[in-house]
Amino acid sequence: MTPFLELLLLLTVIVIGAKLAGTLAARFGQPSVLGEILFGLVLGPSLIDIEHLQLAGALLFGHGEVVFETTHLLAELGVVLLMFLAGMETDLVGLRRVGLPATSSALGGVILPFLGGWLIGGAVGLETIEAVFLGTILTATSVSISAQTLIELGHLRSKEGSTILGAAVIDDVIGILLLSIVIATAGTGGGEPDPIWWIGARIVLFFGIGLLLSRPVRAMLRRFSRLPISEPLLAGALAIVFGYAWAAEAMGGVAAITGAYLAGIILAQSEMAHTLEEKAQALVYGLFVPIFFVDIGLQADLRELLHAGPAMVRLALWVSVIAVLSKIVGSGLGALLTRFRPIEALRVGTGMVSRGEVGLIVANVGIGAGLISRDLFSVVVLMVIVTTLVTPLLLRWTFPPAPEDDGEGAPDRARTSAP
Repeated sequence: MTPFLELLLLLTVIVIGAKLAGTLAARFGQPSVLGEILFGLVLGPSLIDIEHLQLAGALLFGHGEVVFETTHLLAELGVVLLMFLAGMETDLVGLRRVGLPATSSALGGVILPFLGGWLIGGAVGLETIEAVFLGTILTATSVSISAQTLIELGHLRSKEGSTILGAAVIDDVIGILLLSIVIATAGTGGGEPDPIWWIGARIVLFFGIGLLLSRPVRAMLRRFSRLPISEPLLAGALAIVFGYAWAAEAMGGVAAITGAYLAGIILAQSEMAHTLEEKAQALVYGLFVPIFFVDIGLQADLRELLHAGPAMVRLALWVSVIAVLSKIVGSGLGALLTRFRPIEALRVGTGMVSRGEVGLIVANVGIGAGLISRDLFSVVVLMVIVTTLVTPLLLRWTFPPAPEDDGEGAPDRARTSAP
């Protein structure tokens, strides 16, 4: 087969398999993203190793290097688009409503996991930058799993539920800034890292110019959307997202996903935001997100992790434990400081445990920049699976059953990511 035909075959397997695996996970009460990740692990070197699979003595993918590299590039494009949608779902007005409790919970849920990851990484002998990046990964929070569970329990609109949603948004913003600073400080271009003052200046300059251009950018999109061509709104928005993502890394010295996230926040203020979000979701969740999550599994090698020796296995266990406890304690203490009762603070901390797609996005940036090893990447994938599995269980344990007709079953603008 030609490389193009092999790519078509692989994409067929990925998209269909990911959606079926997501459906199966949902039937077992788990988020669909977990099914997609597990499907990638099955296809990858952890089990089948489809890249090197042989049929009748010949490789199924004879041009595997080209095909799988292309798939990985499509997955990275999916990350950019996923962060654009995350920016569009960031409710700035809602952030002001939840105020102090959400901010305090978010800060606690960033500081303690970051320190925990950094310290455990240093304790097992990781390089300093790798240990710091491990801490950065542990700051992530994916609230989509918590939100779906709270909807089922009827507590999404409770005080704790609203705080969890708001804290997760603030957590995203802080995490993106922290990721950008770590990437810039590490100097991933092969040379020496830039001085701290220059890194800070470039970040401030990028965000300043990016926000300053927000009104002209929205006006340009409005004019572009009126052109007598097919899908001008989506095409114009994608050009803006890609431009911001490029400028973030090439000019601002921060991660490309930071630019995409900022573009999402800017375009979310447009009067066409709802229509644009619907169009973008169809494209992103229909093709690029399944590729991204399956590619995570294709890159991870849990079999090699087991063969790496007791040290890596212990690290995987410790990272998973720290990932759970640091969010519960950190976010819980943040809530306690704003006069939440202990049980309410415990619920808030529990709702921040899952790392989900956000943790994988950060890890994907790290491995792409050469900041973490393949073994550590596999550790992170295992941690994401563990936190995804335990979050619904912990929430069901900490939240009481809601009255049947309390009207809390429907979300407002919940950050529930589409599968």
